[in-house]
Amino acid sequence: MSSSQILQANRVILAHFDSYSAALLFARWDKCLLAPGPLPEGAVAMPMPERIDPGHDGEAVLQAAVAAWQLKPDEIVRMPEFDAWFMADGQPIRVHVLRFTCFEAPAALIEAQGAVFKPISELRGSAMSELMLLREVFNILVGGAQRAGT
Repeated sequence: MSSSQILQANRVILAHFDSYSAALLFARWDKCLLAPGPLPEGAVAMPMPERIDPGHDGEAVLQAAVAAWQLKPDEIVRMPEFDAWFMADGQPIRVHVLRFTCFEAPAALIEAQGAVFKPISELRGSAMSELMLLREVFNILVGGAQRAGT
């Protein structure tokens, strides 16, 4: 599969998290929070399939995103702890989170792709289904697990 075919079969949330300040930013294209575009009309959540085909493999999606959007491979990782699946038109769509690991969010790089970084509090007006996905990412990164003994 080509990079564009892989990205069409998946959706990506681009995030930057600064663990020192707990600042979490998400890429937003106009009102869309997913790349390369919103989920198709009528998409419904589904459980993870028993077998994941190569077109939905997380590493393949990461490599496709790096190639398509000129991302720096040493500054971005896939968050395996986030895994969301949808069904649309009889086809599964997997949503992945790619998190920038660089010190500051790469605003210029994202702007070149037609997006801007914003905190979750400034993303009102986006689709509720997309905001719910971002809330899950927020809970994973910021909510964190309680420490043992506390």
